[in-house]
Amino acid sequence: MIRSRWFGVSKKLGVIFITLFGLLTMTFVIGRLMPIDPVLAVVGPDADSSTYEQVFQQMGLDRPIWIQYFYYLQDMLSGDFGYAILTGSPVINDIIRVLPATIELASVAIIFGVGLGVPLGVYAATHRGQLGDHLTRIITLFGYSTPVFWVGMVGLIIFYAWLNWAGAAGRVGFAYDGIFESYTGFYLIDTLLSGNVEAFVSALRHIALPAAILGLNSVSFIGRMTRSFMLEQLSQEYVKTARVKGLSERSVIWKHAFKNILVQLLTIVALAYGGLLEGAVLIETVFAWPGFGQYLTDSLLMGDMNAVMASVLFIGLVFVFLNLLSDVLYKLFDPRTK
Repeated sequence: MIRSRWFGVSKKLGVIFITLFGLLTMTFVIGRLMPIDPVLAVVGPDADSSTYEQVFQQMGLDRPIWIQYFYYLQDMLSGDFGYAILTGSPVINDIIRVLPATIELASVAIIFGVGLGVPLGVYAATHRGQLGDHLTRIITLFGYSTPVFWVGMVGLIIFYAWLNWAGAAGRVGFAYDGIFESYTGFYLIDTLLSGNVEAFVSALRHIALPAAILGLNSVSFIGRMTRSFMLEQLSQEYVKTARVKGLSERSVIWKHAFKNILVQLLTIVALAYGGLLEGAVLIETVFAWPGFGQYLTDSLLMGDMNAVMASVLFIGLVFVFLNLLSDVLYKLFDPRTK
């Protein structure tokens, strides 16, 4: 048994290593083949040829690509991801600085996605073929297929420009920026810990609209998958038996059928959350949200491959961690998977 478990752990670690190595290799090669000159991003377009050549050699770009990759892996394994062209700071420090903003945005978005998507999916499954089911499917299809940047711009026009319900750019109003202590990097928490209710309301107004729009895709994905899972369970014999016994419909749906799809939903929610962290790029650009997505976009436009590669590796690590977490939760909620 011990040997079998060690083999399973070693196999999973091997898959993780191969996945991250392949992701890093592909990103490095694509970055070197992109029509962006990282030297010009450093020296500027007006630099003379001698300065350009000096920086070109300092960055190691005169070496064969496989040697560049070897030295990059060597530095990365020692914890050195290089310096960002955009900020001049170590890339790892930049990621730590911008990450809380994206985590906060994605967390509020996934709460919105689960809170709305799961009830919609259950409702559609229990009213299959009826008007409510058709409306739910239309809503989820709209959220899944509509470009998020277009919805973001329309949302700004309606809820900010016309109704003045939402905040403008950034994470908090200019009047409250810097007047509260940053304990965690999450403004909704920091403003409460500081006892500044007005700043909390401002942070809530600023995050509500981008989080809702970002979570719209999750509502669609989670809603459709919940509907599919529930339809499968509602057709099982134990559901028919529960109804024959005289149990209420509410009890049959939530205490029996829904309980048996929780394990499947865990994976769906975990993957959706990872997708939100990755897919926040457009929303952060539209709403000038100073998070990980905007940092990755700016770095890509600058040709800053140190920042881009570290960011892509981080995204890969997030998905690997979420998959591992979902596997662990599977075994906790469903002992049969052990």
